[in-house]
Amino acid sequence: MFILTRYLLRQFVQIFAICFLSLTGLYIVIDAFGHLDHFSSHAKEHGSLIAIVAEYYAYRSLDFFDRTSGILAMIAAMFTVTWLQRHHEMTAMLAAGISKFRILRPLIVSVGVVSLCAAANREWVIPQVRDQLTRDSKDLGGVSARSLEARFDSQTDILIGGEKVVVAEQRILRPTFILEGDLAKYGRRLVAESAVYAPAEGTRPSGYFLRNVSTPKHIAEKASLYLEEKPIIVTPRDASWLKEDELFVASELSFTMLANGSTWRNYSSTTELIAELSHPSTDLGPDVQVAVHSRAVQPLLDGTLLMLGLPLMFSRRNRNVFLSIGICLVVATLFFLATIACRSLGDLGMVRPALAAWAPLLVFIPVAAAMSQTLRT
Repeated sequence: MFILTRYLLRQFVQIFAICFLSLTGLYIVIDAFGHLDHFSSHAKEHGSLIAIVAEYYAYRSLDFFDRTSGILAMIAAMFTVTWLQRHHEMTAMLAAGISKFRILRPLIVSVGVVSLCAAANREWVIPQVRDQLTRDSKDLGGVSARSLEARFDSQTDILIGGEKVVVAEQRILRPTFILEGDLAKYGRRLVAESAVYAPAEGTRPSGYFLRNVSTPKHIAEKASLYLEEKPIIVTPRDASWLKEDELFVASELSFTMLANGSTWRNYSSTTELIAELSHPSTDLGPDVQVAVHSRAVQPLLDGTLLMLGLPLMFSRRNRNVFLSIGICLVVATLFFLATIACRSLGDLGMVRPALAAWAPLLVFIPVAAAMSQTLRT
């Protein structure tokens, strides 16, 4: 039995590696040729073209693995079974008295390991390199300005926005902060030439240094503004560490969340998502709650997809193994469409986030359980 297990594992690993490397290579070739001029211009100032391209797509491959690991694991399991059937090895195993479930057990375990590796990659690896993943080929060094998506600080009622953001410098170009309530004493808008994020230090909270402030006028003569006895907008009149044309706006809204916009949740760990959901400065929508629940159920979704496909490979109605694979791919497509539809409803707030993430399991697990009865015969 140990020899059989090793044989099946070797077949699965080989097919999975071939599929992943083939798809990744195809993606790299197509994408690299479309942005070759950007890589070439960056290489003139920063070294070897090959090294730059390799580093860029090495980070991209982590994200690619996260997105494709589930379907690739199912395909690898399908082709492993197909290989056994094509060479009549499956018939010999069944004739020897080995049950179908015993034959498939190494494949089921392998898919579970791939799913756990994808979860580890998503939770620990990708968050460490999210700055590299958010850069495109036009900003390989992270020093170019990119568009900024304004975000609301729900703790201070300040809408933090601007024209552009430079990630490497943690700087907002031509920032515009919209104020409400008591903070709008000198006007509803703070406009400056730039704003630099500064983490908390000593008694000073985290926030943004606004430099060359143009609105409101004569800011050095105005008093600082407080909210619940906490300084929110600090002026030079009350702070010797500020120049006459500078302001400090306290905010616990992190620069990472502000700069990455809507892609922030894709490259953050689940613990970071949960922490931001409970943070008073961030007013996150239901899409983040859906993302948290979806990550918890993703290994179960991968297993459910596998158990939907494997019984079809043993169906007596489908003698043609390639026809069986085609049917499995159709089932996988329907499975992913249903999953995406449920999550979209949750993102829009039409259903509860927990239900949006768990609904595919509630629908497909009974179907997979019924179909898997054929594997016990």
